[in-house]
Amino acid sequence: MRPEHEDLGPGLSTRLTYLFKRALLDLEELHRDQLATSGVNARELGVLLLLDGREPESQQQLAGHLGIDRTSMVGLIDSLEGKGLVERRADTDDRRRNVVVLTADGVSTLRHATAASDEAERRLLSGLDDAESQQLRALLVRIAASDRGDRPAP
Repeated sequence: MRPEHEDLGPGLSTRLTYLFKRALLDLEELHRDQLATSGVNARELGVLLLLDGREPESQQQLAGHLGIDRTSMVGLIDSLEGKGLVERRADTDDRRRNVVVLTADGVSTLRHATAASDEAERRLLSGLDDAESQQLRALLVRIAASDRGDRPAP
């Protein structure tokens, strides 16, 4: 059951940790609902999106891009391969290395799942107008891309 925002008090209800977590939980629930007919979950969709239109990469490279440990990545690729959405292939430049590529079914599923994900995001942001939604996305992109290692401690 979702806690009422006003019942939490200002000490918690205005903290970024709480706000990001609440938004993430809501988005995950919306993704579960919207992606139900696509045959993939949000994590699998992330892998498909990463593979789309890129040069084939190894599981280890994909895991690094997504910030996922190698064991979890193997499970994701196994699941997607079992659904016929990706294939492991020998790298044409280094036959000792396998790369992961989308299949034709993977491309089709990606289109369907991306539309479902777009709807989940639209529903999450339904309380914002278009300009606010774009601003929020732009600010989050800046936060995600910023290098916090060179900032002085407050």
